[in-house]
Amino acid sequence: MSSETRTTRHRRNLFLVGIDVDSMGGSQRVLHTLAQGFAERGHQVDLIGIRPSPEPHEYHRAPAYRHTTLYSSPPSPAWYAKRLSERLSPTRMRAARAARAERDRARAKLTQRFNAVDDGYVIIGSPWAVDWLSSIKWPHLKGIGQYHESFAQARGSAHLNLIRRHYPRLEKSVFLSDGDAAAFQRDRLPNAAVMPNPLPFLPLGPAPLDTRRIGAVGRLEAVKRLDRLIDAFALAFADLPDWELHLIGDGPQEPALREQAAHLGISDRVHFRGSKSDIEGVYRELSVVALTSEREGRPMALAEAAACGVPCVSFDLSAGVRELIDDGRTGTLVRPGDTAAFAQALRQLADDTDRRRRYGLAARSHVSPLELPAVLDRWEGLFDEIDR
Repeated sequence: MSSETRTTRHRRNLFLVGIDVDSMGGSQRVLHTLAQGFAERGHQVDLIGIRPSPEPHEYHRAPAYRHTTLYSSPPSPAWYAKRLSERLSPTRMRAARAARAERDRARAKLTQRFNAVDDGYVIIGSPWAVDWLSSIKWPHLKGIGQYHESFAQARGSAHLNLIRRHYPRLEKSVFLSDGDAAAFQRDRLPNAAVMPNPLPFLPLGPAPLDTRRIGAVGRLEAVKRLDRLIDAFALAFADLPDWELHLIGDGPQEPALREQAAHLGISDRVHFRGSKSDIEGVYRELSVVALTSEREGRPMALAEAAACGVPCVSFDLSAGVRELIDDGRTGTLVRPGDTAAFAQALRQLADDTDRRRRYGLAARSHVSPLELPAVLDRWEGLFDEIDR
């Protein structure tokens, strides 16, 4: 039975829920990509954000899915009372009552949406979203919890306890790589399975790789450690002034990174491009994509670059990274934190056009199972498995 026939006969009600589904980010793009793909296959799809984004991004100009947000405003900055009198002040107590009332309205709104259907699936985008949903009753629906980071990242944060507490109660818990799913299974999560994130586009052909541009795509946040990339670029290309570094994304680290580039004397070669809607076009402008993060699960930037035929250099951060980069065949993996080795890997690709093109073509083939139709087939197979 073809996937088209199967989905026509088994039209499902699907709710995709996340804390913030509209900011510019990898997990948000995944939710919108899945929502559009499911809807175009005939499913009834609701994409639901718990909180609105402070900087919303338009992922689809004509979404085929219903899209709503439960709260009326983004979360307020965390506030902690220094004294009991501050916590009991009339102003703070009114604010607390208003926050509880808005939370109750949001939960009632979602409960109403869930109760409007007889059955279906709730795909929950993060441990915090699963935690928020834990106070809502939806026994007629089946739950699938996603996690977009690695087991190591979960273990180093509050995520692992949230996953241990809530995910075993769901029908399935899905992780991005075989290694991470196995690690969660060893951590007594028997319903762990693998579900990769889909590519948000299907490139028509490989990038030309002749622009002499190194690129990084993602938020300019501290965890991305773009300071390491600037250092590596300055070291690798000191004698190649026609090569440039392009940073695509916005974020709080931009002033510090600009200052660093100026201090190293390369500010004219480091370009801050901001967020871009045409992400495929961005990758096609690059000759190498670099990832120097402190930690990553299965970063979409590596998959998207590979789909465009752009070779990648990345720190060897997780099982997910190792699944996306076949070291020495589709890109280069470097020992985490070794900036000198990273610079050497960048320079090796810059000096060898044939290697860049060979890696890029192999990378396109390597990530072809992540094309949206193939991933949607996997999701529908998972629904069929649970339904049985």
